[in-house]
Amino acid sequence: MTFTLRRLGRLTVSLAVLITASFAMIHLVPGDPVRAALGVSASPELVQAREHALGLDRSLPDQFGSFLAGLLQGDLGESIGAQMPVADIISDRLPSTMQIAAIAFVTTILAAVPLGMAAGVFTRHGRHRRLELAFVGATGVVAVLPEFLLAVGLAALFGAQLGWLPVALKDGPESYVLPVLALAIGPVAALSRIVRVETLRVLDEDYMRTARAKRLPTRILYVRHALPNLLTSSLTLGGLMLAGLLTGTVLVENVFAWPGLGMTMVQAIIQKDYPLVQGVVLVYGTIALLINFTVDVLLAIADPNSTIRES
Repeated sequence: MTFTLRRLGRLTVSLAVLITASFAMIHLVPGDPVRAALGVSASPELVQAREHALGLDRSLPDQFGSFLAGLLQGDLGESIGAQMPVADIISDRLPSTMQIAAIAFVTTILAAVPLGMAAGVFTRHGRHRRLELAFVGATGVVAVLPEFLLAVGLAALFGAQLGWLPVALKDGPESYVLPVLALAIGPVAALSRIVRVETLRVLDEDYMRTARAKRLPTRILYVRHALPNLLTSSLTLGGLMLAGLLTGTVLVENVFAWPGLGMTMVQAIIQKDYPLVQGVVLVYGTIALLINFTVDVLLAIADPNSTIRES
């Protein structure tokens, strides 16, 4: 209970910092955001009217108070460009982003765990040295490739050149393939490296030596005894990667014209629709903080001896 309360306190402080930073974003932008959004040809009367409608002509304490009151009611303000509530735009686009992020997360776990475990088994005690070097080298390179470059490469190869898969818009199950792969390939490489290291550690534990001494079948040895003991840290890191998958959608969605929150954010930045950018940043940040909080709590519950309880 003490650990959970500490984590809730940190979550509250982090959310307060995020809310303050997202509010300050509009006011730190050089120049007049409304003038920038409406264009240089907009009349002063129109600019003043939009500033009044958005509450930007009031004092900063009044604006911040209204901003906080609106957040408590689920009101994120009004988009300058679309002239509709930011909350409505986000609620319309967020499901598409969550879909590809969730599918990419499941794909990452299902691919990285067996891949890393197999690499650990085959390269244990220095066996298959070439395989080990190839695995470590390939996963090391792929893990650091930006999702944007992967997305462009996948679109060029499987869409433009081979014509196997659609490269734009959300239209049928096949349209999910390339965005999900662009998001998942890097995390699969990174997580499989960690799973391999955990597999090597687990295979040298005393209980694994005992299981091998009993001459248990290979399937039972690895699936029943090794797999559960390496999943705790692997799933923890996988959960933290989910926050990274969400942020990775920002550029991936623009490559594939995916109608999600990432593409909405980039368009809002281009159009200088700062209230919409503010709302999207707030939503992304809140989701990331909630994911990190959930992972910490679940890890503490799953492993009572974890040092995370002391932090």
